[in-house]
Amino acid sequence: MTAHLADPDHNPSFTKGVFLGEIREDLVFPFPEMAPEEKESLAAILDAFRSWAADTVDSAKLDHDGRFTDDVRTGMAELGLMGMNIPEAYGGFGASAMLFNRMFGEVGATDASLCVYFGAHQSIGCKGITLFGSEDQKQRWLTKCASGELVAAFCLTEAGSGSDAQAMRTTAVPSADGSHYLLNGEKIWISNAGWAGVFTVFAKVPVEVDGKTKQRVTAFIVDAHAPGVSLCKVEEKMGIKASDTRTVSFENVKVPVEDRLGDVGGGFKIALEILNSGRLGLASGSTRGAQKILEHALAYAKQREQFGRPIGSFEMIQRKFAIAAAEVYASDAGWMLTSSMVDRGGIDFSLETAACKIFGSDLVFRASCDAQQVAGGIGYSKEYPYERAVRDSRINLIFEGTNEILRALIALSGLQQPGEHLKAIGKAFKEPLSSIGAIGSYIGGRVKRQLVKPEFTKVHPSLKDEAEMVSTVIHDLALNVEKVLIEHGKTIIERQFLQERMANAAIDIYLATAALSRATWAVAKQGEEGAAADLDHVRVFVPMAMRRARRQVRGLERNQDARLKALAERALESGALTLPVPLDV
Repeated sequence: MTAHLADPDHNPSFTKGVFLGEIREDLVFPFPEMAPEEKESLAAILDAFRSWAADTVDSAKLDHDGRFTDDVRTGMAELGLMGMNIPEAYGGFGASAMLFNRMFGEVGATDASLCVYFGAHQSIGCKGITLFGSEDQKQRWLTKCASGELVAAFCLTEAGSGSDAQAMRTTAVPSADGSHYLLNGEKIWISNAGWAGVFTVFAKVPVEVDGKTKQRVTAFIVDAHAPGVSLCKVEEKMGIKASDTRTVSFENVKVPVEDRLGDVGGGFKIALEILNSGRLGLASGSTRGAQKILEHALAYAKQREQFGRPIGSFEMIQRKFAIAAAEVYASDAGWMLTSSMVDRGGIDFSLETAACKIFGSDLVFRASCDAQQVAGGIGYSKEYPYERAVRDSRINLIFEGTNEILRALIALSGLQQPGEHLKAIGKAFKEPLSSIGAIGSYIGGRVKRQLVKPEFTKVHPSLKDEAEMVSTVIHDLALNVEKVLIEHGKTIIERQFLQERMANAAIDIYLATAALSRATWAVAKQGEEGAAADLDHVRVFVPMAMRRARRQVRGLERNQDARLKALAERALESGALTLPVPLDV
């Protein structure tokens, strides 16, 4: 299987295995290492970017002006960053997922708007051409994208459809002679719209199925300057102000048939695959951004004195830094481990990229708020970077699939294999005489699952207790998943309180496993004494994450979901959040 494709229908998944009570260690151990020559290339690219950014990128000015200067955009192209993950055959650098996402993290730590510009161009904008384009399409479009001559943008979201791509209204109707499509519709929240020379656009194409006309989501490469393409005003946003975000309209735009991307009806899969890899860049950018803003707060905490001592000496402040350090360590481990899955190929990484995006985006917003809190009054001033970090980081919880929809994706995808297994057993029980073997195998397997807990065998012995915590939660989650499916059956698709808990547990399990893999690698390289800091990070993160996960698993059986639903529906019906205060009655 080609690298950079998740291919959930054929490839193994660590997180899907967790829902079955399995630990697929071969997918997460050993922790990945870069080849020396690639590491050398990365160091050179990082040095060049840092030197350029120090002289050119003024985040306060970009935020104030709400626009990139020409030298910022020109500089990104001259550094070769606009073609980082475009194959060398088309003028790009051909970076591995590991190298690209490390670079994504560096851009994210430098400036959030610049990170959007960088990611919207190649992480999603022209990624579909890289993954699914014909040789002709790659030659015509990717070479210009790699040089920076063309900036790319991704057009999926509409006023009435986001994650629900089937609800889109944009259409592409084939011409009578089959030479082109007429594209009509409107896409909103398009990053890079004002700079773009090429769009990847998703639209519904009418097809005949059994004598009836059906609409099938299809992808197209669209010249941003073609007649009929128009841009609305730049959106005024809370943060990432220098990024150019607009609504893009298409009115009878002629798209040559040779610029259809993939097959008719293949657009939904193409969009998912693009977003699968795009989310990993967001995870890296968020994690590195979290570290950067907290290091500003660290410097302040060392010099700001209260009661005759630096505020960094107070334990409530220290706690913020310690927990964030452990979470950044695990989040870095998560995106690095998942990047290696992408590079290896033959692995379904779709749930892991979602887990990393959720964890990283939650982390950077929380870290920005904590850094602002440490800074106190100056944290609220535009003169300092803290309030900008809060505004800039908030979008990450919404970008490329909201964290709520991604949690539903993790849960429902994770439930698929256990659900299919139980469905098959249900059929067997309807014909017990001819299915004794299958029933016996199921009962025996269920007893075994209840009694035999999966174990990590590749974690370093010094982390035995932490590995045991994770394996216990995996075992408990799988048993409860089976109970949930038996109780709710198909209606589980509507039970989002339960979905959220399963996803949260799965996310913490994956990040804890990634941290164990990273620390095991560090101990093997440096010994326990040399890797003492790694061990401390893991010994803080894993118990903390597993406490959260255990709470989520317990909530699958014992919860207040009925009351939560009653409170929410009462508020939605009345329009009032809660009861009037007694003084107002």
